[in-house]
Amino acid sequence: MLFKFRRQWETPWEVVDSKAVKPVYMYYDDEDSLDIVAVSDVDTRGTYLFDVNHLTCVALRNAVTFSRQQLIQEVAKKDFNVLLLESWRLTIFRRGKSHRIEIMYSGRPAQVLGKLPHLPPPPFIDVLHEFVC
Repeated sequence: MLFKFRRQWETPWEVVDSKAVKPVYMYYDDEDSLDIVAVSDVDTRGTYLFDVNHLTCVALRNAVTFSRQQLIQEVAKKDFNVLLLESWRLTIFRRGKSHRIEIMYSGRPAQVLGKLPHLPPPPFIDVLHEFVC
């Protein structure tokens, strides 16, 4: 066979659960201090994998929050400094006693002048309580 993706003796990762949050506006028009000068034409998306020994609610929250921080760092390279729309999808995999978390974080980058607004937590982060908490 020309392409072998997995060794035959390796057990594959099994999908345990998945949650998704559709795009949500993070800032609203009533915020007077938000001076938007540029908005990207397309969303930016990043996929992040985390191997965890013990699957806890804190680990899930930290994975989503870290993924968001990484995406903000990526859009900062293109001179954007906030995400106007944010969405994410979390998938939990299991292989034996090991767990893997995959986060696909997406956002619409924008450039804001002046003082940046307070960064709220990722949208609907409390849906993670259904997993292991």
